[in-house]
Amino acid sequence: MPKQYGSADLYEKKLRRVMERLGAELSDFDWGRRGGWVEFRYREQLYRFEHSIEKAAEHGVNLTYGSDVFAQIVLALEDLARMVERGIYDLATWVSGMRYLPAVQELPACFRNLGFEEWPSDEAEIRDRYRALAKSAHPDAGGSEEAFLRLQESAEQALRALRKENNHAENRT
Repeated sequence: MPKQYGSADLYEKKLRRVMERLGAELSDFDWGRRGGWVEFRYREQLYRFEHSIEKAAEHGVNLTYGSDVFAQIVLALEDLARMVERGIYDLATWVSGMRYLPAVQELPACFRNLGFEEWPSDEAEIRDRYRALAKSAHPDAGGSEEAFLRLQESAEQALRALRKENNHAENRT
C-alpha cells in the first residue's frame, strides 16, 4: 500500500509550527513501525498524544506506516490550533484532564538489593554495582556465602529485568 502522507520530515517541521501556534513547548516526539506520539508542555503541564495503526483500524482508518500515524497526530494538533485561533476552543479548557503522567514503575527488589533507587540506564551499571558489592560480600572477603549468593541472584535478575524492559520499549515503538 502506498504512503498516504508526505515525508516525516515535513510533519516534524509542521509540528514545530503548530506548537508555536498553540503557544506550547514541544517536549518530545517519536514514531516507529506501528505507532507514534507527541509530548508537549502547556502552562507547565506535560501532555501526550498517542496514536497507532491498531487504533486507526478500530475507527475504520487503514494505515500502514508509523510515519503516517505520526502525520495524523500532527494534523489533529493542527486542527486543534485552528479551533483555538478561531476562538472555538480555549486550549487550556480542551486539554484539561488530559495531563500526561508517566506510569509509575515499581522498582523490582533485585535492583533495590543492589542499592539502586531507580532503574539503571544499562547493563554496565548493573555489572559495576555487582562488582563493587561482591568485593565485600564474597566469603573470601569476610562476607557470607548466603549473602554472596543473594547478591549474584539479584544481579542476574536485574540483568534479565533490564533486558526485558529494553525489549518492551523497542516493541512499543
